[in-house]
Amino acid sequence: MNFSDLHPNIRIRIVTSFLTRLVGMMIFPFMAIYFSDKLGQALAGVLLFVTICAQILMGFYGGYLADRWGRKKVMVYGQWAQCFAFVIMALANSPWLDSAWLTFVMMLVQNASNGMINPAADAMLIDVSTKENRTFMYSINYWATNLSIAIGSVFGGLLFATHRFELLSVLTLVSMFTLFLTAYYMQESYQNIASSNPPVNGTGIIKDLINSYKQVMTDRRFLLFSLGGLFIFSIEFQTSNYVAVRLAKEFVPQHIHLWDWLSFELTGIKVFGLIQLENTLLIVCLSLIVTRLIKYMSEASALHFSALFYIVGYGVIAYSNSLVIITLAMLWATIGELIHIPTRQTYLAQLVRDDARSSYMAVNGLVLQGARIMGSIAISLGALLPSMVMAILFLIMGLTGLLLVRNVVNQLTLQHTPKPPHAKEAAQ
Repeated sequence: MNFSDLHPNIRIRIVTSFLTRLVGMMIFPFMAIYFSDKLGQALAGVLLFVTICAQILMGFYGGYLADRWGRKKVMVYGQWAQCFAFVIMALANSPWLDSAWLTFVMMLVQNASNGMINPAADAMLIDVSTKENRTFMYSINYWATNLSIAIGSVFGGLLFATHRFELLSVLTLVSMFTLFLTAYYMQESYQNIASSNPPVNGTGIIKDLINSYKQVMTDRRFLLFSLGGLFIFSIEFQTSNYVAVRLAKEFVPQHIHLWDWLSFELTGIKVFGLIQLENTLLIVCLSLIVTRLIKYMSEASALHFSALFYIVGYGVIAYSNSLVIITLAMLWATIGELIHIPTRQTYLAQLVRDDARSSYMAVNGLVLQGARIMGSIAISLGALLPSMVMAILFLIMGLTGLLLVRNVVNQLTLQHTPKPPHAKEAAQ
């Protein structure tokens, strides 16, 4: 299977997401530094928290609308809002105007519109894909995402402080290009005739929205699958939180001599940066190879064994202070990640109901947000517990998540396994 074989909507979404994320990674990861310098560190944390909350809340509303209006309409409205936000953000950081507060307001609009777009876009990918090509589609999308992050982060570190206006101007052009492709070339993938006109007044909208998500929240299999994913993914987020702090305190600095003229001191912080770089490079270099290998494995086996690789790898990183063991564990964990992410998304597509896909994807978006929160909690917990205990807790949490996911996968397998003739007769 090739990229050109995918539905045009999928190709457009992957290309536009790559371009938007490529430029966005040159800007948004550094906004915490920008707001800290302009408005103070304490206020910067509050403002960034507000933008995350806005994205989550609008994600729920966007998912609700996309199941009533259709995916394309919601994506176009959201993209218009993004274009407007980026234009004003560029002006607020231009030679003619320097306003941190206007930048924050537009960043709030941008995050809210992004929350509105994502559930619709995720549901659209499921609408226009098939069970046979979903793993390939998600693998390509995951590779493109990580490639854009790798390139964007490097150039952002070099250009953000001195060329912020130019970066925001480029992001505005990319956003307009995305709007053009979405409006004129993307096809509507879903039309719910029965619910094409959602309530207009506030009370009716809130009531209908609550009823919409009440159905999602009573789907036991989906909730167990999401909870399992939360436990598994939270282990990775310990790397950028607890593990970074632990290595800074526990790793004994080493003097590395490569040649007579090249030597440097390797500290815990540098080791942390090294394994982050290793993870990104491995994903970019190995994604397409691993995608081909997945075809020779059953989906259930791929999901279970990859999760085990992922859990054990990050569990070792949470405890070890050996450079060799840490780098090998990251290799092990990354291979698991490369197999697990697209396979999990393929199973997720089977779980969601056809008439409420965007609502399901909005709730699914909470998995990563919850994993980030659990990752931040681990920093405080790590101040009280030794690293061995923390590593054991991570392993227990990851294995619990794996058991929850395995339970759901087994139910799906039984559901799609044809019954033998005698079983059908007995059922009758």
